[in-house]
Amino acid sequence: MRRLAGLRRALPAALVALALLAGWEAWVRIEAVPTYVLPAPSVIARTLWQDRAVLAAAWLVTMRITLMALLAAAALGTLIAVGLAQSRLLARAFYPYLVALQVTPIVAIAPLIIIWVDSLWAALLICAWIVAFFPIVANTTLGLASADAGLKDLFRLYGASRWQTLMHLQAPTALPYFLAGLRISTGLALIGAVVAEFVAGTGGSASGLAYRILEAGYRLQIPRLFAALLLLSLTGIALHGLMTALSRRLLRRWHSSVVASEH
Repeated sequence: MRRLAGLRRALPAALVALALLAGWEAWVRIEAVPTYVLPAPSVIARTLWQDRAVLAAAWLVTMRITLMALLAAAALGTLIAVGLAQSRLLARAFYPYLVALQVTPIVAIAPLIIIWVDSLWAALLICAWIVAFFPIVANTTLGLASADAGLKDLFRLYGASRWQTLMHLQAPTALPYFLAGLRISTGLALIGAVVAEFVAGTGGSASGLAYRILEAGYRLQIPRLFAALLLLSLTGIALHGLMTALSRRLLRRWHSSVVASEH
């Protein structure tokens, strides 16, 4: 029943995608649009298969940066959020600078990071982390502060330490907020990795999908460009789906947002 329900939810989006692809294919063929202007979906799919070795190697580089940045954002973002939630003084002192770091375009500061950091891979990782960490910090901080005030008083009445209150009351309350921030940060980590690769513009065997897109554009290999874009889009969708599944797995037995959606 769950599988049927999942297929039923995915069916409308799949039908829309099929209709758009069919219309795209038909329009390109009827209007005889040149491949270097707009390739047909069939040409893009064929290019994706033919260039799978090059694109797969580039995809692995981009995925490595994305996943490492996401893990760093989750770990450091959670630690920062706990510190901000435990001390109002820390929150007032540092939160404005975290906001400033988040709203500053990564394109503007990525060249400086690449210059200052000796390792190019580390520089790309830092750029992706800067883009990805703030939703986890903001959401987790809000979740930790959202614990029921009456329950906090009860914990205090029974002599619970700050650590016990954090682990047994605030952390479970903040878990849905953290997972929501993690879903947002997943896409942002991928975007940050791609933008950093664009700014770095490095080639060779260790280049990611962003460089392959630039290279294809310079050489007017538009089908490969679209194939790389398709690969990035599918990766983002897959990562978001994995984070959504993880959230459902962790919350489905007790949190109302998941329990209500499954009935």
